[in-house]
Amino acid sequence: MILGKPDKTGKTDEMQLRTGRLGRSNAAPLYLIGAILICVAFTACPPESRAQNLDKAVQTVDDEVTAFAYAPDGKIAFSVRRMYKAKKYDLQRDDIFILEPGGKRRRIFAGDKFTHGEGPFTYQVESFTWSPNGHIVAVQLFTTNVDPDDGHTEDARALLLLDDSGHELRPNGKDALVMNAEEPLWMRDNATLVYMTEEVAPRQLFSMQYLSISSGTAGKAFEGRTFAEAARISGSNSAIAIERDRLMDGPPRMQKLELLAQEDKEMATLEGFAGGLTLSPTSSKAAYFVDREVLEIRDLADPSKVARMRVGMGILHWAPDESRIYVKRTVEKKSADLIAVAVPPLVTHKAGQPIPVDEPTPQILLHGLTVREYGLSPDGRFLAVVLPGKRNLQIFGF
Repeated sequence: MILGKPDKTGKTDEMQLRTGRLGRSNAAPLYLIGAILICVAFTACPPESRAQNLDKAVQTVDDEVTAFAYAPDGKIAFSVRRMYKAKKYDLQRDDIFILEPGGKRRRIFAGDKFTHGEGPFTYQVESFTWSPNGHIVAVQLFTTNVDPDDGHTEDARALLLLDDSGHELRPNGKDALVMNAEEPLWMRDNATLVYMTEEVAPRQLFSMQYLSISSGTAGKAFEGRTFAEAARISGSNSAIAIERDRLMDGPPRMQKLELLAQEDKEMATLEGFAGGLTLSPTSSKAAYFVDREVLEIRDLADPSKVARMRVGMGILHWAPDESRIYVKRTVEKKSADLIAVAVPPLVTHKAGQPIPVDEPTPQILLHGLTVREYGLSPDGRFLAVVLPGKRNLQIFGF
């Protein structure tokens, strides 16, 4: 049995779940990294500082990395693909490691020792979400359980909570997994979170659920309401969320949610929403796609101030100074080029007034090499990428 990460249609990028033997698509081409000069130019920077030479990785993880994320203090949680034979099944159970800023690496979770349910069990790590203090990580898994009698499989997303020493936190008692849970939003106490549960398949709309690390699931948040995405406001117990009704026949609405008090304030009615909701480091701006081509940026202090750019849909990260946005121009865990675009001025637009769409010239990063995943350190000094092929994790001074 093999598991690859599905997209919203349930299809995988490079693997398919099946029994009997290992199955993979044609491997992506390998790239030689060591001697490549990687130049980054930003029109928003003064001429003497525009080009940054990244000719050698400062750290490399020579393993097949399936996911990674920076913690607030600069360490990285990452997962490594591990395969195991179990009778007629090939099982994937990723190991989890911590990479310290100084380069020390330690394994905090061994997949071969982890089981769930009575029959064969497989999982792949999809993402990591660190607690505000950087000591607990919520690991999102895509899991599959197999009925040993008839071979029936059941897929689900689940959260696994680990502290940074590798101790399993079991909010619901004996079971280490919080099932049907994803996209966690941490509270400031580092002990409570709100997670999303699918309500409209495939992964179109979600409800919200409370979870206490000490006492387990604690009821629904904003019961009866459904959301397409949500992003935590830094340093708070609040989030920006895109709300839609279950039939999706009304416009998407941007809401500010007070997660503990269960209070809300409508920020704006959107013309469209295609995903990618990402808040700037100061949580003063929100970026998201109104369709599969156009990126919209909105001022959260004055939501009437908006800018639009045609960049192509992808995975977003903000520069620490909020002057640029980085885009890997594809969604999910597929490979594409990495670009940077300058954030334009946000201008007030009255309701019903057409919003012009800028056509920026993107700055192509990494000489156009494609990346499978990428991330920026919290201080913006390092760029971490997973490249196709061997899928090693490489970290460059930035």
